[in-house]
Amino acid sequence: MSFAPDNRQGLLHVPAGTGLTKWVSGDIYTMKSTKAETCGSLGFVEAIVPPGSGPIAHAHTDEDEAFYILDGELEFLDGDRTFVGRQGDFVFIPRHRRHRFKNITEVPTKTLFLFTPAGPEDLFIEGGDDPRPGEQPVPWDMARVEQVMDIVQRTGLVVLPETP
Repeated sequence: MSFAPDNRQGLLHVPAGTGLTKWVSGDIYTMKSTKAETCGSLGFVEAIVPPGSGPIAHAHTDEDEAFYILDGELEFLDGDRTFVGRQGDFVFIPRHRRHRFKNITEVPTKTLFLFTPAGPEDLFIEGGDDPRPGEQPVPWDMARVEQVMDIVQRTGLVVLPETP
């Protein structure tokens, strides 16, 4: 059996404990694969979501997103309803669907999430903060989101904040 050649250079192997780490929306994101590394196929992120942390509600115009919760719990917004995802749960979010996740517990949550096709992770890479030893990431408010709005728009995100 033969397969048509493509422009990939072989397998992508990202050893445990490696990958570019950025602080985004108060979370710690480690990129395991990006648009550049997968020819646009898949963005894959390992995340630690501290208590009270998570992104502002948004939708993706061109990508689907999926989560697998490794440890802990996250509250998900699905349109206008919320539900809690727990350890071992899988959550699929189709493109154009308003969503967000938030850690409403007292302990950090560890999750994996991915984008297909890749692309939104560019916001984390370009707009995220570099980790600072001895400090903790700070949740983003709308003023911080405004600072990276050019990247938000370029990556096809639509910010859809919740009203109190």
